[in-house]
Amino acid sequence: MRFPVLLLLLILGPATAAERKNVIVLIADDLGREVGCYGDKVAKTPHLDKLAATGTRFDNAFASVASCSASRGTLLTGLPTHQNGQYGHAHGAHHQSSFDGVKSLPGLLNPAGYHTGVLAKLHVAPKSVYPFGDVIPDSGRNPVSIAAKAKKFIEDAGEKPFFLWVGFTDPHRAAKGFANTGKYPKEVPDAPFDPKTIPVPPFLPDLPEVRADLADYYQSVARLDYGVGLLMKLLDEKKLTENTLVVFLSDNGMPFHGAKATLYDAGIRLPFIVRKPGQKPGVASDALIGFTDLAPTVLDWCGVKPVPAMRGKSLLPILNEPNPKGWDTVFASHQFHELTMYYPIRVIRTRQYKLIHNLAHKLEVPSASDLWDSPTWQAILKGKVQQLGVRSFQDTIQRPEWELFDVTADPNEAKNLLTNPTSAATKEFESLKARLAAWRKATNDPWLIKDKHE
Repeated sequence: MRFPVLLLLLILGPATAAERKNVIVLIADDLGREVGCYGDKVAKTPHLDKLAATGTRFDNAFASVASCSASRGTLLTGLPTHQNGQYGHAHGAHHQSSFDGVKSLPGLLNPAGYHTGVLAKLHVAPKSVYPFGDVIPDSGRNPVSIAAKAKKFIEDAGEKPFFLWVGFTDPHRAAKGFANTGKYPKEVPDAPFDPKTIPVPPFLPDLPEVRADLADYYQSVARLDYGVGLLMKLLDEKKLTENTLVVFLSDNGMPFHGAKATLYDAGIRLPFIVRKPGQKPGVASDALIGFTDLAPTVLDWCGVKPVPAMRGKSLLPILNEPNPKGWDTVFASHQFHELTMYYPIRVIRTRQYKLIHNLAHKLEVPSASDLWDSPTWQAILKGKVQQLGVRSFQDTIQRPEWELFDVTADPNEAKNLLTNPTSAATKEFESLKARLAAWRKATNDPWLIKDKHE
C-alpha cells in the first residue's frame, strides 16, 4: 500500500508545508448548540463564531448517536454504531469495541502517507481499528496545554501531511461541576456566568439548581472556545491555514436529561462547522447532514478512496451552497451509553418529521451516571418535580414503542402524533416506518432479529 506513495515522492519530491493537504478535527465533548453562531445569546464563543464566519455552518447537522464512544466510532468509520460495533463506551467495565474488520480514518490515511494523531480524548477501541500514529495524552481541558502539544505534533509531522484529531474534554461534566475550579493559565477565560441570565432549555424545569448547573456548563463552553482559538492561531503561525481542512463538531448534546443519551434533537442536532481553504466564507447551509458524512469528507479532501460500506457522502461539493438539493434525510441508532444502560433506539428524521422506534420500550429509560449525579437531576428528584419543561417526568422515564413528531410545528418534540393519530399522521408513519426498515436492512442491523421474534 505504501509503494505508490513512496514512488510518487521519489518522482515529484516531498510536498512542502504549503502544498500538503492537512486535516484537523476538533471535537467537543457534550456540547449542544449553545454557541453564538447558532443563535445562543448568552454563550461566549467568539472563536467558534469566527470559524463559522470563514467557513460553512451546517444548521441541520445530526449525530448518528448521542453517546461519547459510539458517536466517535461513527465519525471515524462513516458507519452507524450498530454497523461498526462500537455500541457504547470503550473504557472500564463497559469495554465496547468496533468490529475487527472495520476501517477507520487513521487506518485509511496511514497507508496514504499521512502522519496521524489523536490528542486528548479518543474513547474508541481497538487500536487495530483506530491505529493513530501518535496518541498524545492530555486532560483535554487546558487549552494552552492542548495547543502546545498540537504544535509539537505538527512539527513532528515534518514534510508529511497530517491528520490530527483533537478530543476536548470540555464541556463534559467532571466529578463535581464542570472543572471550572481547576488551575488553568491566567489567560484562559474563567469568568462565571450569571444563572439569572441563562436560558433554560425546553426539556428542563426552571429551578435555581438547574440554572446554576447551566451557568457552570456555559463557563466550560467558553474555555473550550478559547482552545479552538489557540489552535486556529497555531495554524496561522505555521502558515498552514491555506492547506488545512478544519472541522469542528460535538459528539452529543449537552449533559442534561432530555439531551445527552437521547435521540431527541437536543441530543443529536449539534454544531458542525467546516472550513475548507478557498471556499466561500460565511455560508449557512440548511442541508440535513449526518455524522457518517465526516469520514467521506476527510477522505475526499485527502484524495483517499472511501470504503464502499460507508453510509455518508462527502460534504466538500456543497460547502458553498446554502440550499443544496438531495440532503433531506438522516438516520440515527442507539444501543446504550454505559453498558448497564440498554435501551436500543432507531430514528429517521426528515425536514418535517421525525420517527423514533424505541425497540425495548417496555423497559424504563436508563440514566447516564453523570446525569443522575448532577445537581439538576438531584434537584428534580428531591423536589419530586412532575413536569420537566415540555415533557412530564413519567414521559421522560417511560416511552411508547413509536414516537412521531412534526418537528416543523413542534420543534421541542412535545406532541407525539401517534397518541391520537389522524389519517395524515398514520400515512406519514407508515411511509417513514418503511424507510427506516429499509435502512436498517441495508446497514445489517443486528437488532432486526428482535423484530422477527416479536
